[in-house]
Order: sequence, then structure tokens, then C-alpha cells
Amino acid sequence: MTRPHIEPFCERVEEYRAFTLPGFPKGSHYKILSLDRDTGACSLKMRFDAGYARAPGMSYSDMEFFILQGQLKVGDKVYGPGHYVFLPAGVALGALTSEQGCEALMFYNEGEPTFVESDSNHRLAIQQATVDLNAYDDMPWIGTARKSPGVATGCLVKLLRFDPFTKATTFLYSMTAEFSQDNISYHDCAEESFHIWGTSWMLQFGDLPTGGYFWRPPYINHGAFASRLGCIALGRTDAELFNYFHFNPWTTPEENHARAAAKIYRERPDLWKWVVSEGHNHPHGPEDFEHGDYHDQVKHLHRDHDHDH
Repeated sequence: MTRPHIEPFCERVEEYRAFTLPGFPKGSHYKILSLDRDTGACSLKMRFDAGYARAPGMSYSDMEFFILQGQLKVGDKVYGPGHYVFLPAGVALGALTSEQGCEALMFYNEGEPTFVESDSNHRLAIQQATVDLNAYDDMPWIGTARKSPGVATGCLVKLLRFDPFTKATTFLYSMTAEFSQDNISYHDCAEESFHIWGTSWMLQFGDLPTGGYFWRPPYINHGAFASRLGCIALGRTDAELFNYFHFNPWTTPEENHARAAAKIYRERPDLWKWVVSEGHNHPHGPEDFEHGDYHDQVKHLHRDHDHDH
């Protein structure tokens, strides 16, 4: 993903704008949280007016949405706050209506928002990857084991989606009241987060309130952390979320990248050798079998074989 580093940002300082892309009906509004200007992939906060209606249809991009407040009727199902849906590209979504209006987070992962009216899936759509659940009610919070350094006790997670190929994740996380973590961390992946409720504090910029958002590229330092009254947020990554912990807030992304590579070298030297070797250890050409008088030796062996017979 080629989105810029956005941190911190609070969407409440922005005004909604009319969502007028071709194919979409009137009655919806948006705020851009982050945008890949090369592909059009984006993270949006959306508002649907009371009486909003949209026919069944599909997108050419994987799409995710999370209801923040109000209700959205999808086909014959009514989705309220906390409902999360992941739709693979080409999977048709039922007709949308909102009697009283609602607000939601929407994510288009491969390209700009698209809508093609259809009541059936595209023939190549991976329908089995669809996720449809209420994140608040359908699963428990899971704690993290405390290591030193590591994630402090009091940070809880609900995994909503995991991509087995890219290892991208979508999850809820919560910091309990009086949460505190003293170390610095960074990741190999990009990550983003939207504060649904509450305020958290981070060493690099201070408080991130309700409506706060960040898009953080790989190897950016973040932490230490704290939350006086707690918070709930929706997080996403584009690859495996692995934490590297340390205690120096002044290291650069380049230094963090080198430190992550060094960790691979220490723990898995065979993997390191494979990654950095030119051609991944593959033989470079036929010259490997053309050393010295190789061909003459082969001819001699054939002559001896013929003579013996």
C-alpha cells in the first residue's frame, strides 16, 4: 500500500461531503480517512441519510464495513452498531436501506469505490471468504500474554477477519481503564486504526480521542501508551502483525527495518541466507557442468564402455 503516514488525525474536525461517484445513488456522504492515490484504495467514514436506498450490487474491490451508529438494512437483515462485514470482490450485497440513517466505516482495499447493480455474484468471486458478524455480541475479548518487553496486561482483542494468504487482519482492540505500556513497538506491516470510543495517549503525539485515526506505514515507532478511562478501536493491517519491542523512541524507520532483519538473522539464519542470496541459491547456468575437461572425460568414459563391449 502506498498511503502516506497519517498520525494523528481526528475526523470530527472535517465536514462530510456528498458521495457522488458514478453508479452510487444519492443520499450518502463521506470523509476520507486515508487514500492510496495510485490505486484509489481508501478508508472512509460514511453517513447514510434517513430514507437512503440502494439496489443489490457488487464491487470490483474487496470491501469491508463496520456500523458505528444507527441501523442499515441489508436484504432482510438489520445491522446495528458493531456489525462487521467483509465482502470479497464480486460478491453481491443485498439491497441497502436505512430508515433513520446511519454512520459506518467503509474500506475499499484494491481500488476506488465501485458499484455494479447485480443480484448475483460474479462467477470468479470467492464467496467463501465473506465475513458477516456482530463484533460486539458474537465473540469474546481475548487478552494477550505479558512478556517483557511486550504488550501490557489490559489490551484486549477480537479478531474479525484473517486473510490466510496475505495474513492481513481486521480486529477490534480495547484498552482498559488505567492501561499503561512503557515500551516502543513497530511492525513489518502497515496498520490503521479508528477510535470508536474513548481516548488513548501515545508518547509521539499525545491524546487520540473518539474519532481519532491513523495510517502508519511499516517500521514507524509508536508508544509508550496509556489510557485513563479506556478506549475501543477498529484496527486493520495489510500483512502479518508482528510486534518488535524496544525502548528507544528516536530510531528511524530505516534503523528499525535493519533491526527487524537482524532479528531474522539471529533466530532463523537459514531463512536469512535464502532471502539475501542472489537467485535464492538457484544454479546460475550450464557453466556449473563445464569445468575443466568435463566433456573430454565424458567422451573417454564412453570409449572405454564401447571397448569393453
